[in-house]
Amino acid sequence: MKKIIIICLTIISLGIGANQSLIAQTTKATTTLSKEEQKVMDYIDANMPRAIALLKESVDINSGTLNIEGVKKVGAIFAREFEKANFKTKWVPMPDSLRRAGHLVASIGFNADQNAAASSKTKTKKGKKLFLIGHLDTVFEPDMPANPFTMLNDSTATGQGVTDMKGGDVVMIIALQALQSQGLLKDANIIAYLTGDEEHAGYPREVSRGDFIETAKQTEIALAFEGANGLNSVATARRGASGWLLNVKAKTGHSSGVFTPYAGYGAIYEAARIVNEFRVQLSTEKYLTFNPGVFIGGSEMNYDETKATGTAIGKTNIISPEVTVTGDLRFLTEEQKINARKKMQAIVDNSLAGTKATIHFEDGIPSMAPTEGNNQVLSIINSISMDMGAGATIAGDPGSRGAGDISYVAAYVDCIDGLGALGRGAHAPGETIHLNQLPFLIKRAALTIYRLSR
Repeated sequence: MKKIIIICLTIISLGIGANQSLIAQTTKATTTLSKEEQKVMDYIDANMPRAIALLKESVDINSGTLNIEGVKKVGAIFAREFEKANFKTKWVPMPDSLRRAGHLVASIGFNADQNAAASSKTKTKKGKKLFLIGHLDTVFEPDMPANPFTMLNDSTATGQGVTDMKGGDVVMIIALQALQSQGLLKDANIIAYLTGDEEHAGYPREVSRGDFIETAKQTEIALAFEGANGLNSVATARRGASGWLLNVKAKTGHSSGVFTPYAGYGAIYEAARIVNEFRVQLSTEKYLTFNPGVFIGGSEMNYDETKATGTAIGKTNIISPEVTVTGDLRFLTEEQKINARKKMQAIVDNSLAGTKATIHFEDGIPSMAPTEGNNQVLSIINSISMDMGAGATIAGDPGSRGAGDISYVAAYVDCIDGLGALGRGAHAPGETIHLNQLPFLIKRAALTIYRLSR
């Protein structure tokens, strides 16, 4: 087995060398990087086989959100690597009632255990206090088909969470190790926070994200390492996500009486009207989407909200007395969310004859709205890309991304996301990572952290 692993890693390293991206090539040719920065670049190039080995080690451990032991094992691996960069690490456990593993916190330069008020008095010698965000879990639970780290060709690999987001975690860690190797973190104040339940956060959120938010308040800029949408774009905004549950009750009876004043329309017609009217009135607003994920109705039905599953029994000659529909709502700003909910409520209240509908809204992940502060951080990343000879870096389309942990802290710090690995098929069994792009992404991350923390 050891021989196989060694051979695999050799092939990977050769593949990366044989498929150098334009960006990786131009990095060495540029004259706009400092000597210290160029040494960081050289370190990353020399340590790419070790980076891939770390990626494989973490991917080959199942860390589905509900696999508590698996999440902890991945956390222990990454804690080991943070400590190599002289970071202090700790594990933040969650109450047993949440059924979540907890979170890994790594810090350098100031005490991550102190409260926000005390930390605000801590002066950095240079630069900004940084909050780096990753997560340990994946959507792939142990009962799903296994998908270990596997090379598909000389520059592409697949595996559970290889991009979302163990690849992003590796980008963060190797970037920090590269900076530490050159003594460039001595003036830095950095907290890295890797949550154990990003894909399915524990409830209540005040518990599962309480420490996360309070820790972020100690800092000034948040950098999240979710997957990159491209080499020349990062996220200055992300949409938020919330849930809704629609319940419709109606008169029942023989289907021959449907549409009559006595029988009315039934629950299925009313639910269909409501959902379609959502589409008509909400679907054209930019960055606003809604999606009905579960639709259950019949003469008899049962819905388990905790498991998002249900059963229904019905006959074509019986008017349905009850329907349940659940879905999500995604938005760019809190104002957009509130306005959408008002429209949805008005649609629900306009009931068909013989029916009565109610809708319940549940907050989930807030939005990361675009701000001038986020744009200022983007300008620094753009200058880094230009100095590396990679061309301009722009703000990506917020509509192309889902919600993420960074949104919980967007109200308190300037934010950038999408600094992680580049690949395809996140959350799908065939999720892949482009290994030939990984050196550039690590280098850009390292320079971003360095210049912001100086």
